[in-house]
Amino acid sequence: MINYEEELKKFQPCLDVDDAEGVIYSRDLTDVIDILKEIMTETSGSDRE
Repeated sequence: MINYEEELKKFQPCLDVDDAEGVIYSRDLTDVIDILKEIMTETSGSDRE
């Protein structure tokens, strides 16, 4: 039988995951909402011309 309390005591987080998380959150990534906003801005600007 697995002793979960003992297993939790032995747990050590993977450093690669922590490093990757920091890099991912520190970057300013373009998401779908940003792309849609840009398209809407371009579309509304071309209607005025």
